[in-house]
Amino acid sequence: MADALKVGIAGLGTVGASLVRIIQTRANELATTCGRAIEITAVTARDRSRDRGIDISGIAWFDTPEKMANEADIDVFVELIGGASGAAADSVKAALTRGLHVVTANKALLAASGVELAKIAEEKSVLLNFEAAVAGGIPVIKALRESLTGNTVSRVYGIMNGTCNYILTRMEKEGLSFADCLKEAQRLGYAEADPAFDIEGNDTAHKLAILTTLAFGTQIAADEIYLEGISNISIEDIHAAADLGYRIKLLGVAQLTDSGIEQRVHPTMVPHDSVIAQVDGVTNAVAIESDILGELLMVGPGAGGNATASAVLGDIADIAKSSPGAQRVPVLGTPAASLAPYKRARMQSHEGGYFIRLTVADRTGVFASIAARMAENGISLESIMQRSKPDAATDTPKTIILVTHATTEHSVRKAVDAIKAESYLVGEPQVIRIERPKAF
Repeated sequence: MADALKVGIAGLGTVGASLVRIIQTRANELATTCGRAIEITAVTARDRSRDRGIDISGIAWFDTPEKMANEADIDVFVELIGGASGAAADSVKAALTRGLHVVTANKALLAASGVELAKIAEEKSVLLNFEAAVAGGIPVIKALRESLTGNTVSRVYGIMNGTCNYILTRMEKEGLSFADCLKEAQRLGYAEADPAFDIEGNDTAHKLAILTTLAFGTQIAADEIYLEGISNISIEDIHAAADLGYRIKLLGVAQLTDSGIEQRVHPTMVPHDSVIAQVDGVTNAVAIESDILGELLMVGPGAGGNATASAVLGDIADIAKSSPGAQRVPVLGTPAASLAPYKRARMQSHEGGYFIRLTVADRTGVFASIAARMAENGISLESIMQRSKPDAATDTPKTIILVTHATTEHSVRKAVDAIKAESYLVGEPQVIRIERPKAF
């Protein structure tokens, strides 16, 4: 049997502790499967004295990730610190420059510096693996980087943030407000004390940027993503969607068009009977559409200690199985030096149409005015309806729901702005895209 693969782990939080536990308790199985033992020989974390429920007494301790990356007797540097800069970025770069393999779960780091790090890894002929950075335990990175070789991918989309999916699921199933669901998510540990990164779509955007590069062979372009979170989704939107036969999900969508690549993250209505609509709670789902394979949908746990640790361990096992000096799979699917410049797509018609909710004063001529503003912007309406409580007073503001046929974001926003200028509108309008998945 080959010499043991020596692993150093930076970060002993929930994921890091789970990873140590799995490697230690399944050492014999891993050695048999990988053809060599996997040994943790170095660790680093903020607090050496903290009880993590694991035995690290015989493992070399380093006070900083940078020191471990530069000095530890290891073959693989595992980064589980998080963050786009600072210790995570410095230690990963140092490890790669030293000629160590790297495994990371850090989507923020990859979204910010993935191409630079990929170039170093390829120059040093080492592996930079990051399956756990997107969709937790779902093997979407391996699918795009390796399994779909030869396919031309046209579209990648999915539910990539468990916090948002949990909140939207609870709102629908229990009739709770967004604020109440967020508090519960924080209590259960699904959301951070400051949840903005998740609920405003930034986490999904980082993951989508990585998938876009793998799918289309372009430079990572996290700053080119249209971004909208779920904090403005109301229980009224949830109920209206259900009445129309839809469920609301926060989707990340990247697709190839004739004019470039479109990337967007936003709340989306999907048909209630579609598979992706049935993905509830903290579960993630990623769909890939390609010319040869067709449509592929992968569903599984998107976060949590064991799910993320499983993906990290899979990356370590791939390194253990690889032969020294063997041809490496490009870090981002395409050699970093050959990635094409990112080209943002021109505004195009959205085939699924839009859901628009307006609260208006109960006044004669409002319907006609709304229809006129839509027509002026070339928007064809599939349906227009009024929703109000049966016992509401005659002068109570009414809710009007519009569903459009295919149209552009620009046209919708222009029409809504025109409606906002009218005196009858009460509060802010709500606009949600509708997606009608081909196969899911």
